[in-house]
Amino acid sequence: MTDIQIYTKLSNLSSAMKQEVSEFIDYLNFKSRKKSSISEKRVAGKAKGLIRMKENFDDPIDGFNDYLK
Repeated sequence: MTDIQIYTKLSNLSSAMKQEVSEFIDYLNFKSRKKSSISEKRVAGKAKGLIRMKENFDDPIDGFNDYLK
């Protein structure tokens, strides 16, 4: 069904029916957003091996010696 066909059907409805159609469209948009957010669950360990820490990561940083005492 094309947009023009939908618009033609919509233009023949009363104002109350147009309001009902508008609310139904809002519901369908909400429903589709809800499904997409549920299906996109995070997967643990997906970045494993991509992040590496330097061997001197825990060494004191030069310039912060006064704060570390």
